[in-house]
Amino acid sequence: MSKKTNIKTFILVVLMGLLSTTTSYAMHIAEGFLPKTQALIWFIIAAPFVVVGMKSLTKITREHPDQKLMLALSGAFVFLLSSLKLPAMTGSCTHPTGVGLGTILFGPLPMFVLGTITLLFQAILLAHGGLTTLGANVFSMAVCGPIVCYVIYKALKKAKANEFFTVFLASTIGDLFTYFITSVQLGIAFPGGNFWAAVGKYMGVFMLTQVPIAIMEGILTVLVYNGVKKYVGGAVYEN
Repeated sequence: MSKKTNIKTFILVVLMGLLSTTTSYAMHIAEGFLPKTQALIWFIIAAPFVVVGMKSLTKITREHPDQKLMLALSGAFVFLLSSLKLPAMTGSCTHPTGVGLGTILFGPLPMFVLGTITLLFQAILLAHGGLTTLGANVFSMAVCGPIVCYVIYKALKKAKANEFFTVFLASTIGDLFTYFITSVQLGIAFPGGNFWAAVGKYMGVFMLTQVPIAIMEGILTVLVYNGVKKYVGGAVYEN
């Protein structure tokens, strides 16, 4: 990766970091916020994905040990971006997810694990999310986001769309879909008499701020992906 690319990427990440806030509200569903039964159900739903992701991650590191550095980069990218808590216009808080880069490089399966590790560390060290709501947060950010990102990436790649536009759109929509799933989860927990109206309300809390954040994440993902391609000489891991 060239020094110029490193500097540009670093500056953009720092600028995003300067926008962050110490407020404890965030997209991750907070500790104790979900009813106990629903929290348990989300754990049960998310668990098989994490198990499959562990098998995939083990296979990659065993068969392609040279990719460990890229896996570490993908995990660090998720941790850094998803730790940036940006205040929403509605008084809540949103943030990038960072799952697009690793999904594009390795597919969604390893991201099930890397995203889970990120969410676990954030819950313990940053009071960002929670342990009781970990299953719900894993399902929205570490499972659904990467799957949608991967589907869009593969579809556009098959259609022979511009490579960097493909990376941008896949990571941007993957980010936004995470928030849709979170809104559905909250709508299930607190329907207020009308499930879809509740989902729309929670989406409204996030979207005014999240759309530009997702676009910024898409741009940053393209920059880092381009840097990775230059670093490895144009060939990236084929997922």
